[in-house]
Amino acid sequence: MDIDTYLQENGIDTPHQFGESKSDYVKITLRGVSDTHISKMVEDLEVDVTGTSLPSPPPKNWTDGKTFRLFISHLAQDKDKATRLRDCLAPYYIGAFVAHQDIFPTAPWQVEIERALSTMDAFVAVHTKGLSKSMWAQQEIGFAVARRVKIISLKMGEDPTGFISKHQALPRLNRTAEQIAMEINTILLSDEQTSTRLKEIIDINTPKPAIEDDDIPF
Repeated sequence: MDIDTYLQENGIDTPHQFGESKSDYVKITLRGVSDTHISKMVEDLEVDVTGTSLPSPPPKNWTDGKTFRLFISHLAQDKDKATRLRDCLAPYYIGAFVAHQDIFPTAPWQVEIERALSTMDAFVAVHTKGLSKSMWAQQEIGFAVARRVKIISLKMGEDPTGFISKHQALPRLNRTAEQIAMEINTILLSDEQTSTRLKEIIDINTPKPAIEDDDIPF
């Protein structure tokens, strides 16, 4: 059966009997399989999951699962600021998504942004002057609010508006991108919404000590 062959190639056992329909069979077989694993198959098969309960696959720069997924919302003219912040966050194993830089040339623009918003662990809004009037930025913020992820507002000339105005913004002041990145990392490590996930990512990336022969129990 083609379904069994594909599932087995992806490391999924297929001990179940074929039921009344292929969809029922797949649903039963995929029970207990992680969302990450299913997302990779969804992307491989190019399945449109819009309007379904299937997990959305992440954008291409988040597929390795070794970074904390942070979406950076910004104005197009400020992409250099967002990119600089992204690069400064990388040493903390925080993989920031900057739409104007991280979308592969062949990937549909809006689809990749929706994938990033659907799979992000947290959200940063760079409040330069004019962000409150950007339709795209406000939709991204609305998406983050609806998903109830951790939202950090970085104030760079404009105060947050709307639903996120109730949260105290992180002021730019005269600090460098490196200093802002360090503070964002500290916030994510101390917040109950994000600390567990970020610590898991750090653990994944931390080299494990080699086991010496003397350490192996007899």
